[in-house]
Amino acid sequence: MRVLLADYQWSDLDIENELLAKAGHELVVAPDQREETFKSLAATVDAIMTCWAQIPASVIDAVPDCKVVARLGIGLDNIDVAHCTAKKIPVTNVPTYCVEEVAEHALALLLSFARNVAFFDREAKQGIYSLSNGPSMRRIKGRVLGIVGFGRIGQSLAERALGIGMKVLVHTRSPYKGNLPVKGVPFDQLLATSDFVSIHAPLTEQTHHLFAAETLGKMKQGSFLINTSRGGLVDHAALLDAIESGHVGGAGLDVHDPEPPTMEEPHLKHPRVIVTPHAAFTSEESLADLRNTSTCQVIDALAGRRPLNVVNDVIYD
Repeated sequence: MRVLLADYQWSDLDIENELLAKAGHELVVAPDQREETFKSLAATVDAIMTCWAQIPASVIDAVPDCKVVARLGIGLDNIDVAHCTAKKIPVTNVPTYCVEEVAEHALALLLSFARNVAFFDREAKQGIYSLSNGPSMRRIKGRVLGIVGFGRIGQSLAERALGIGMKVLVHTRSPYKGNLPVKGVPFDQLLATSDFVSIHAPLTEQTHHLFAAETLGKMKQGSFLINTSRGGLVDHAALLDAIESGHVGGAGLDVHDPEPPTMEEPHLKHPRVIVTPHAAFTSEESLADLRNTSTCQVIDALAGRRPLNVVNDVIYD
């Protein structure tokens, strides 16, 4: 069988080609990301894999007997999942992708603020070698981390924060029933008592600009905001106002809105904002895991087996 790869973000396709060939299948790589290109290739394939490219109903319908639509990632915004479900086509993703990496990145941003790492580096490279220029620093042990959204990544971050002696508060839609010594609290309480707030919530109509002027105003004086989730969760104009007023101590932003952002935006130039280019998800290990898992799920679907992570309501015998 033949598998259409709509797009990819890595340098080679050795993993995908090797796994598919071993199972007796062929990879068909789209030369561009236009819908018409996908539709023209779809007539000759049995499955679709996509990283960021949009896979609408028209592309899905162009595959005569589509066995699976596989997302090389976690989110499913670029796939018409409802249409796949109506056609009894399984949709897969990799929910464990980059969990460790994003948690590590969030903690790195937290530590950078706690120890003024980025600030001192910037000052020193401008010829200012002065300890007294930096904001005052407090011991990390005993300080409070508030985590908004407590799925796999939030829990992984909590493990790391607890390991360095922090206290962890969480706010989540579903009560946490695991064994980590964290405390679930109302959103406003988390904001008012946390020294650092790390966002790990999905972007929906309800959570768009979850951190706007009112929310930011409820944060503890001098606390720090970290966002490695989705740029649209934060109103960046309101964030800049909160930082310039001194109410918010700073922000670590790995995600932006739009993305890539216009680097002329004032909040990105502020000395109390650390900016990384949507890098939290990546590592050699996470990328290899993603590619292996996604391709193996496609192979299972082509063989009539239920893939490991089916996100829609498709019944397997």
